[in-house]
Amino acid sequence: MSRSPVDLKGILPPIPTPFDERDTFARERLHDNIHAWNRHALAGYVVLGSNGEGVLLSPRERLDVLRAAREDIPADRWMIAGTGCPSTRETIELTRDAAKIGADAALVLPPSYYRGRMTREALVRHYASVADAAGIPILIYNMPACTGIDLDAETIVALAAHPSVIGIKDSGGDVTKLGAIRAALGPEFRVFAGSAGFLLPALAVGAAGGVVALANIAPAECLAIYEAFVSGHIDAAREVQLRMIPVNAAVTSRWGVAGLKAAMDLLGRYGGPVRGPLLALTQCEIAELSAILERADLARKDEGGMRS
Repeated sequence: MSRSPVDLKGILPPIPTPFDERDTFARERLHDNIHAWNRHALAGYVVLGSNGEGVLLSPRERLDVLRAAREDIPADRWMIAGTGCPSTRETIELTRDAAKIGADAALVLPPSYYRGRMTREALVRHYASVADAAGIPILIYNMPACTGIDLDAETIVALAAHPSVIGIKDSGGDVTKLGAIRAALGPEFRVFAGSAGFLLPALAVGAAGGVVALANIAPAECLAIYEAFVSGHIDAAREVQLRMIPVNAAVTSRWGVAGLKAAMDLLGRYGGPVRGPLLALTQCEIAELSAILERADLARKDEGGMRS
């Protein structure tokens, strides 16, 4: 491992993959977005996560996105690559490729197509095989809304028995489970909230930070929650957390990637089109989203930047 897992903490946005009107990866748009995010004290970035539409990219496109992101992500910030694929073999290949490109760690979804057969034994074997071959640390990605698999605490503890499995992004929202994982595995195993909707509660039970879509459009607010909590200013953290809940819901559970990209466009970053079969927001939905952003005191600056 080239970097110490104990350094992995704080706020990391799972960044969208920008496309142009021809449905082609818009490399310059990614460059502009990352340079704007770099102005904030983010711990790093997740590339090709759920918000990166990684499952909709070709193998070549995935590598193109990873290479482009690596060029723009500063060396002192983590680059975590989403590498979960339907088969163990393909996951190993993509994770190795990501490591060669310069990813510091990999975020690995459990295989889910044959989810009825994804027993604890099958998952332990899968993650151990990937971790043995990867050459970089592995984070488990629990995303039941997309995979239909909600890893329980006992399974996560079993997966973490491999020394290269260093943490988890959990998007399930079960804070009790996050606390149980933290209690069982200690602070060395890095637990991350997978949504800003429960960032503060997750921090309260020992999470190291958050890998949260909201940080793409409200990085300062996500950092304010984290930094206020770390410094003991719980009331201040609570105020921001409560203000951000409607925004977070809009760009996650309600409208998903399309909502996140539309919010980026509204706030002066480049979101751009989603890739089919996803559908863009309607004009009525965009108007509703704009009102949600305004109520949360998020608004576009005149110079095209993001209020943060």
